[in-house]
Amino acid sequence: MRDILKTPMNGYGEKALAITNNKGVEPAMEWLLAHADDPEVDVAQVVDSSAESSSAPVAGSSSDPAQAKSFKCDECGKLFKDQDEMEYHAAKTNHSSFSESTEEKKPLTEEEKRAQLALLEERMKQKRKEREEREKAEALERERLRIKSGKDLQDAKLRLQEQEMKKLVEQRRRDKIEDQKARERVKAQIEADRQARKLAVTGEKPPTPAPAPPPINSNPTPKISYDQARIQLRLPDGRTLSQTFGAKEQLAAVRLYLQMNATEFSQEGSFKLMTTFPKKIFTEDDFEKPLELLDSSTRGVAGTYVEQTEKIIVLPGLAILAPPSVYALCLGTGGRALFTALFED
Repeated sequence: MRDILKTPMNGYGEKALAITNNKGVEPAMEWLLAHADDPEVDVAQVVDSSAESSSAPVAGSSSDPAQAKSFKCDECGKLFKDQDEMEYHAAKTNHSSFSESTEEKKPLTEEEKRAQLALLEERMKQKRKEREEREKAEALERERLRIKSGKDLQDAKLRLQEQEMKKLVEQRRRDKIEDQKARERVKAQIEADRQARKLAVTGEKPPTPAPAPPPINSNPTPKISYDQARIQLRLPDGRTLSQTFGAKEQLAAVRLYLQMNATEFSQEGSFKLMTTFPKKIFTEDDFEKPLELLDSSTRGVAGTYVEQTEKIIVLPGLAILAPPSVYALCLGTGGRALFTALFED
């Protein structure tokens, strides 16, 4: 086989075929790919050992004609001269059904060997070309990353320089402002000293600075409109009655509430209602008026009395209030407890 190989590539092919016991192009190519960087292997020794191993079964076959000489794949019918070839075929094709065969695998002819070597060389060239292209692409990618990292580093340096320059300009601006303020303070102090010396010579008193005008509130408080009145009744015995009425309800509703909750005032005409400040005794016409109208007529601080036979009942609050606020204030006047209410504008 070595006699037909003339080129260096053929020498590597011969080595691969010899080491793989001439199992075919695929095992030889895989061996070459796996041992591309290994030191030289003695091809003659490998070929001789392969020849001895292949001749041993032949001698035994003369004495035992029924001895198995190969292995056969039951799925594809291919013959293998030893178990290594069979296992390689099983791993490559996932075939799992094999049997022993008395048929001997014929050795490759010179033409078959040349064809396998040519195919091996072609595939090796293709693999080498793919590897070179891959290495070239990897080299280009590394160069691109190197250039990109260098550009990123340069951009970062430029950004840092710009930031430092902005900080320097801002610091100079602040220093300039501080210097200007310091000069103004010095000028003001010099002017104040000059005026003080002038006043000391003339004996005049320094002018008193005019007080600053109070700030004007540009947002006046909006007018609040209430739709309820919280009213509290003070009975002669000291008890109190409180109830919330609508702003549109009439004063008669307050009178009715008093009559329903205090039996001693169930009879009409047995009591009167009045305010304390300004003093106002409500008439029958007033009972037909709504509470909000009575509130506007008694604007300010007001109280309402209920009179009955030398007894006084105070009705504080005709104010229209928003719940839950109760604008009621208890005052002591002449031994009588009066209640007042603050009316909101």
